[in-house]
Amino acid sequence: MRIFLFIILSLSFITAKSQVYETIPPDYIKTIIFKGNNQKVPGRPVIPINGSIILKFDDLRAKVADFYYEIEHYNFDWTKSVLAQNEYLEGFDNLRLRNFSNSMTTLQSFTNYQLNIPNKDTRGFKKSGNYLLKIFNSNKELLFSRKFMVYKNLVDVPVTIRRTRKLDKIDKQQVVNFKVGRDGFIFRQPQKTVKTIVVKNRDFFEAKYDLKPQFVNGNELIYRYDQQAAFMGSNEYLFFDNKNIRVSNLQIREIRLGKDLYNTYLQTDYPRFNEKYTYNPDVNGSFRINTARGNIIDRQADYAKIHFSFSPVRNVKKGEIHLYGRFNNYIIDDSTLMTYNKSNGMYENTLLLKQGFYNYKYVYLKPNGNLDGSYFSGSHDETENNYMVLIYYRDLGARFDRLIGVGQANSRNIIN
Repeated sequence: MRIFLFIILSLSFITAKSQVYETIPPDYIKTIIFKGNNQKVPGRPVIPINGSIILKFDDLRAKVADFYYEIEHYNFDWTKSVLAQNEYLEGFDNLRLRNFSNSMTTLQSFTNYQLNIPNKDTRGFKKSGNYLLKIFNSNKELLFSRKFMVYKNLVDVPVTIRRTRKLDKIDKQQVVNFKVGRDGFIFRQPQKTVKTIVVKNRDFFEAKYDLKPQFVNGNELIYRYDQQAAFMGSNEYLFFDNKNIRVSNLQIREIRLGKDLYNTYLQTDYPRFNEKYTYNPDVNGSFRINTARGNIIDRQADYAKIHFSFSPVRNVKKGEIHLYGRFNNYIIDDSTLMTYNKSNGMYENTLLLKQGFYNYKYVYLKPNGNLDGSYFSGSHDETENNYMVLIYYRDLGARFDRLIGVGQANSRNIIN
């Protein structure tokens, strides 16, 4: 399976030699839900040091298997930190996942696994910073991994969303300005010791890394960049909801029962780059598993084959169209590629997804490997996006990067 170049290019602040990447799961592992206790929908967890994380996933082989987990600590640049495990982890890892249950009344059989941290064996985190959760099988083969962050609230990070000062982009971009500081916390050589990440909707492939403070006012660092901290506002995500797997709705054109599973055919989507902005509430690219057929959602939500169709209008002869969203951790690969159907002139794809409410959009992968997320959807300064700013600090002589503060703001409050 190929993973396209844009993922590496978007993280070019790190050398590919040292960077640790998330491992993509095998085809039989589906619906990975990874979130913190402060999140309503899946997304890379950013939790306080006394917070918790939740991992859920389905094994479509529908048999009891042995899965194990390990947790590793990393620096800001996702190089392995020098900390020993007993320095960053309270308790132990390398333990078997014991919380699992089989599906109920579903056409697709599966086993649902869950992991909560802290638990009686892994009791919590001692240090802030970047972490990697690894899931292994009984042969100690790495099946998949997920990144998360732990912060200790040592500084305040007020964030303001502004319109850009570039007149030709003022109706398309959103700029993130922020400050960092707190009385009593002293930064030493902040140009060298402070690192930042600015991320939109927890999509770290699109993040801005390592902005330097422009001004220092006492204990406060000030970041008032324009283009260096500018994001395309893009557009609200498209969505569908198949919690009732037998009934179509506004976004679903047709439902057919196949030999093994239901087939859900979505309405054909069209580009929106020439349309005016319309507010359409979404979950900023994420998803929620749900079913109308029972109350034990993890076990009773079924799987369906979701059929996407797209009429791009714009020229894509030299590039590729892909589906994009949190449903597969924002990965662009062969499974998300839209293929052209000569018989109807549409680009089509089919994904196996668990019942629920899903956000998705169509993105353009250029021949040079760069990704354009607004090529088909258009971009508006009014689009609702959530921004997060993460502040890392490694004091002079320190052994690892601490995550010392997190700030958030929503573009609904955008100002000039």
